[in-house]
Amino acid sequence: MLSDDEVMDMAKYEFDDGNPKSIEEYAKQLLGKSFYDVIGWKIERDCNQVTAEQVDSYANKHRKGGLGNLLENVYFNYKSNSDPHADFVKAGVELKVTPYEKNKKGELRAGERLVLTMISYNSPVEEDFFKSHLWEKCRLLLLVYYLRDKTLKSNLMYSIDYVTLFTPPAKDLEIIRQDYRKIIEKIKAGKAEELSEGDTIYLGACTKGATAAKSIVPQFYPPYTLAKKRAFCYKNSYMTYVLNQYIVNDVNTYEEIITDPAELEKKSFEEIITNKINQYIGTSDEMLCAIFNREYNNNKAQWIELAYRMLGIKSNRAEEFAKANIVPKAIRLDEKGSLRENSPLPQFSFIDLVNEEWEDSTLYEYLSETKFLFVIYQKHNSNYILKGCMLWNMPAKDLEKVKSEWEAIRDVARTGIEFQITSSANGPIVKNNLPKKSDAEIIHIRPHTQKRYYQFADGSIIGNGTLSDSDLLPNGERMPKQSFWLNNTYIVDLINQRMTEN
Repeated sequence: MLSDDEVMDMAKYEFDDGNPKSIEEYAKQLLGKSFYDVIGWKIERDCNQVTAEQVDSYANKHRKGGLGNLLENVYFNYKSNSDPHADFVKAGVELKVTPYEKNKKGELRAGERLVLTMISYNSPVEEDFFKSHLWEKCRLLLLVYYLRDKTLKSNLMYSIDYVTLFTPPAKDLEIIRQDYRKIIEKIKAGKAEELSEGDTIYLGACTKGATAAKSIVPQFYPPYTLAKKRAFCYKNSYMTYVLNQYIVNDVNTYEEIITDPAELEKKSFEEIITNKINQYIGTSDEMLCAIFNREYNNNKAQWIELAYRMLGIKSNRAEEFAKANIVPKAIRLDEKGSLRENSPLPQFSFIDLVNEEWEDSTLYEYLSETKFLFVIYQKHNSNYILKGCMLWNMPAKDLEKVKSEWEAIRDVARTGIEFQITSSANGPIVKNNLPKKSDAEIIHIRPHTQKRYYQFADGSIIGNGTLSDSDLLPNGERMPKQSFWLNNTYIVDLINQRMTEN
């Protein structure tokens, strides 16, 4: 609870709702305060105007936007509403209360994407970004970041640590405009059901609400098919960059691929990226190493590093990739155009997996939000020759296929993974009843390393690894840590399809 002096400090300052800086200065009195403190201030100022039922409602962790509603109702003294205009109409300021988190290394990341406004399927889209409802809602944001610490008993204990007005800088804004155009073009084509957050760079079209999979409505444009309700949002990766570089002003260790915003007036982001790499088509990896003064040593890092060098990046830390969650992957085809290796995705925990539903799952979040830069080489004699590159994200129809493949894996984990142990000359072999790569078109799971560690219900242990190489199963047994993998055949098929289109 606030001290008497702090109550007086917060109470003595009012704000001009037509002046953005006045609103910001009033909001900055929240710095270092918890949401409990805000309620305490309201009670002290207005004589117990916050009921116990209201407090419980704001504290409900299942209520989306509850903490934002608290600041709207209690601190800024206006009622939450669905008004299409900015929250502070006269000032053109939209209030956004959003979480951030700290990882074990102390690094800051946005806790979630920032939802800006719903996408309407009831009327024609506005073609001019600067005349759109979206721009009205996002041209000037009052960002209030609170630290989401899940070890605390109540989310009302979370501290408010950063408050600032924010408008995207010119270069970001041009990419956001391109993203807007890409989204509305798909809507105008009557293909809103094909929208995916990974389609775009900084501005996304995200599903809205916990029941988004069931929230489907007819589209305005023919053929009037049903589509999931979606909202315009700034992607989680973009909000993480905004937090670290524009608000906290952390040391910027990123390099720009696009150094002149004027480039974006002539070409799209995708064209700029692909042109920079494709100018080297036909060049061997050995020659590329010579061009960029890199030792030719044939290790796995080499081909990714060459991709960054072709983009003009020396550190492997590209600013635009960090903002857009773009993951470069080197694809090395053999002489016949086949791909030997599957492509790894992040590791997962079985304990987490069994408690997830698809649209709230870690894998769905990753695949729906991530864009990949495939840099494609093909073997010729002893070298790999650059064939080109492509920016790609998983389309909505393939995400639906992955959903069924993911559910098959999760359901086995829920029921209980069964192990079969057989003997061989090289020691025991452990098999299980989880779906295999041959059972799926797009994804499968398998260990990420050669280390193996199994611990069974009877206490017996098998493998060449240690406990740290294993993952705990819901029944208390352990097996090697697993990752999802994109099937190599799936990757080759989509590359061949893109090459044919071009």
